[in-house]
Amino acid sequence: MQELKKVAVIMGSDSDLPVVKGCLTTLKEFGVPFEVHVCSAHRTPGKAAAFAKSAAENGFGVLIAAAGMAAHLAGAMAAQSVLPVIGIPVKSAAFGGLDALLSTVQMPSGIPVATVAVDGAKNAAFLSIQILALGNAELTQKLLDYKQSMADGVEKKDMALQTEVEKL
Repeated sequence: MQELKKVAVIMGSDSDLPVVKGCLTTLKEFGVPFEVHVCSAHRTPGKAAAFAKSAAENGFGVLIAAAGMAAHLAGAMAAQSVLPVIGIPVKSAAFGGLDALLSTVQMPSGIPVATVAVDGAKNAAFLSIQILALGNAELTQKLLDYKQSMADGVEKKDMALQTEVEKL
């Protein structure tokens, strides 16, 4: 089996960690190697650019960028890399995350950023896992098993609901 590429999880600030934890936990559960760093598109633009430019040669397969407010981190990283970039817009007090969502999703042609929901860190992890699974049968099977467990859980809840409704 081919070694799995790593996922880079980049936060614009360490204050984004409470949101990003769901992403990290999911990657860990699926056995996907990852690194986490704080890197700002505005405060450390050279560092962000250098990280993105060298990510592929450093063994990464996907970049995840979480940022709030102006949220240019994902776009800044996408501009410097040919790797898939997934943006996590982080909710802020001022606009409830709408500013981050628009800044992340509204990218110019040729610089795509796949964008998940505001604070949607777990889905960023799942999307990165799906991307990496394209070349990895073991990871594909883990995803299939996970989706089956979700379906089983819904069926169990439906059966419990039917039992409850019969008691009415």
